Amino acid sequence: MEETTFQENEKMYLSQEAQGFLKETAKWAYFMSILGFIGIGFMIVLALFIGTIFSALGSMSRNVNSMGILETGLMSGIYLSIAVFYFFPVYYLYQFSSKMKKAFKSNDTALVNSSFEYLKSHYKFIGILTLVFVVIYGLIFLFSILVGAIALFN
Repeated sequence: MEETTFQENEKMYLSQEAQGFLKETAKWAYFMSILGFIGIGFMIVLALFIGTIFSALGSMSRNVNSMGILETGLMSGIYLSIAVFYFFPVYYLYQFSSKMKKAFKSNDTALVNSSFEYLKSHYKFIGILTLVFVVIYGLIFLFSILVGAIALFN
């Protein structure tokens, strides 16, 4: 199979159809990034008020024990760390969409290149995060099998 390579001085042009697809993709990416920022805002608000929420739930029911300061601090830390991890791919997606929209308005190739760099960063972050979770799930699976085998033989 023969592979086509592009020389430095050759230009690759996008058809009108491909440009239309990119414009539409930029609009949807912008929409998704705005929703992502709103979700991050909700996570931060939840992290700040998790102690109050669990105290109110504990006072409403006799069966639910209210959480202590250590547990609410841990929950707040977890929600804040999730918000921090979630921020980066959402930021990269926002940068991709806003730069791509500006690039089409001003017909600027440098902005197109910059926007694709942010898209690459977005998918790179998501790919690494997915790989980390696959490894964690694999370790949990192996640990569960090990604990089950130990329980079986005891």
